[in-house]
Amino acid sequence: MTCFFTATPIHAAEINLLNVSYDVTRELFKDINPAFIADWKKTSGETITINQSHGGSSKQARSVADGLEASVVTMNQANDIDFLAEHGLVTSDWAKRFPNGSAPFYSTMVYLVRKGNPKQIKDWDDLVKPGTKVIIPNPKTSGNGRYSYLAAWGAVIKKGGNEAQARQFVEKLFKNVPVLDAGGRGATTTFTQREIGDVLVTFENEVQLVRTEFGDNFEVVYPSTSILAESPVAVVDKVVDKLHIRKQATAYLQFLYSEAGQDIIAKHYLRPRSAIAAKKYAASFKPVALFTVDEVFGGWKSAQKKHFDDGGEFDKIFSKK
Repeated sequence: MTCFFTATPIHAAEINLLNVSYDVTRELFKDINPAFIADWKKTSGETITINQSHGGSSKQARSVADGLEASVVTMNQANDIDFLAEHGLVTSDWAKRFPNGSAPFYSTMVYLVRKGNPKQIKDWDDLVKPGTKVIIPNPKTSGNGRYSYLAAWGAVIKKGGNEAQARQFVEKLFKNVPVLDAGGRGATTTFTQREIGDVLVTFENEVQLVRTEFGDNFEVVYPSTSILAESPVAVVDKVVDKLHIRKQATAYLQFLYSEAGQDIIAKHYLRPRSAIAAKKYAASFKPVALFTVDEVFGGWKSAQKKHFDDGGEFDKIFSKK
């Protein structure tokens, strides 16, 4: 008796990545993800699905620590990834895993004002004038808000002011903040659609996207000095090893450094690391004097402890409001 066996095709397991990111990168990853998926399919033959989660950077980090199974995190401050390292989800040397301290792009904090700039807002001092309403997201939940806070504090220091003067300035600033949204995109909605406030302090890429969407209803103003806002990335080691997707997750973050990835990044008004992309899109990025968190605050861990931990400077300042 002859037996015939029909070969059953073996299908590769479906590969899913979850990128847990901060609030204002939705548009960026809508373009990055299909570009990487196509590139990975071409080079490896594998089909990948990439899902996104967005919210305030620090709130997102807490969600990952609480069990959200992120394959990678793409945040807007190193402090949030250090938080995940402290919880055993990311290796402590995560910043050495990729170039530029594992930050494939950076931005800075600028102002968005209404057409004609009716309050004539030009620099940080204008934000503390009586009657000026400033929209900034909550520094306790949002990296956007944290950078805005530190940019204002640091601007005083860079002009020769002392800590007491910086504290007084930031206290005046937050007296002018009528509402604290949880994340940067919520703050943008408050300013543009709810029409609350005279000025929105946010990332450079966010104000450019608003101008693209709303045309001439708004203007961008660059302060004389601002903060270097790096956007670090990391593979979530505990998750990728559990799901056996380290290779794909690592390749995804490496794609951000490729010329194709850097080109997409620059198109979204985020400052690229690639010299080629920086030169190509130079007209999109106005030169501005930038200081770093390390330079003025002694690093993110020090800044977090002094300013944003419970009972820190921000809590003291906001309680007075």
